[in-house]
Amino acid sequence: MYTFQDWNLKVKATFNATSNEEVLTVTEAGKSLGLSKDHMKSYVDKHKLTKVSISRSIHRYLLLKSEIDNILATK
Repeated sequence: MYTFQDWNLKVKATFNATSNEEVLTVTEAGKSLGLSKDHMKSYVDKHKLTKVSISRSIHRYLLLKSEIDNILATK
């Protein structure tokens, strides 16, 4: 039986398999910081975090796990 997988998670898995930089979806990064997806998007813009763009979508992007880990380490 086919199980649904979010498109952002598919892109993340492909990116992580082909890159030496690990990434997180906006939702995953927000959860780790205790923020909603919308608040995380504002946080990304305010703190000028690196956005890894997804080629087929203007509004979707992934975030570098290393940057999120650094933020968590300083809290």
